[in-house]
Amino acid sequence: MIAPEQKARTTYDNILRLVDDPDVQDVIRFLREREIVHFQRFGEALENLKGTLNSRNFYAFNPSFDLGAVRPAGQEP
Repeated sequence: MIAPEQKARTTYDNILRLVDDPDVQDVIRFLREREIVHFQRFGEALENLKGTLNSRNFYAFNPSFDLGAVRPAGQEP
């Protein structure tokens, strides 16, 4: 979720280099700032989630679950 915000910000930076119209520049700057805020909020949310996940949560990295899910062919648990 974070990568799209970074890509959009780069796109807006590139547009700002090409556009001379101050009204268009204002809109693009607003959109760029919004992407920066989204990037920050997604990063904060990710850090908050990392703090609440534990080994019993199978959506987090769980070595016992992950290794058990990837067995060589022909091996049983």
